[in-house]
Amino acid sequence: MFSCPDDEENLDIEIDMFGVKKENIELKIVGDGFFVRAKREETGVEYAGTYKFCCGFVPEKAVARYVDGNLYVKVPYRESTETVDVEIQ
Repeated sequence: MFSCPDDEENLDIEIDMFGVKKENIELKIVGDGFFVRAKREETGVEYAGTYKFCCGFVPEKAVARYVDGNLYVKVPYRESTETVDVEIQ
C-alpha cells in the first residue's frame, strides 16, 4: 500500500513493506519524484515503483525511516519562485 498525505510544506510518503529488511530497501529521490525498490530475502520477491509528482521537492532534505514494516519518507516541497505578471497580446 502506498499513500501520500501532505501538508503545505512537506510531502509525506508511506509505503507498506512488511517482510522486507531495512538493508534491502533502495530509495532514490529526484526533484519531482522518487524510485523505491525492495526485496524479500526469504521469497526472492522484488517490489519496485517509480512515482512522479507535479510539484518540485528538495531531495537533499528528505528524511526516511523504516518502522514495523512501513517506510516513512518526508520531503519538503521546493519553495515556489516569485510570480511575474505576463502581458497578453
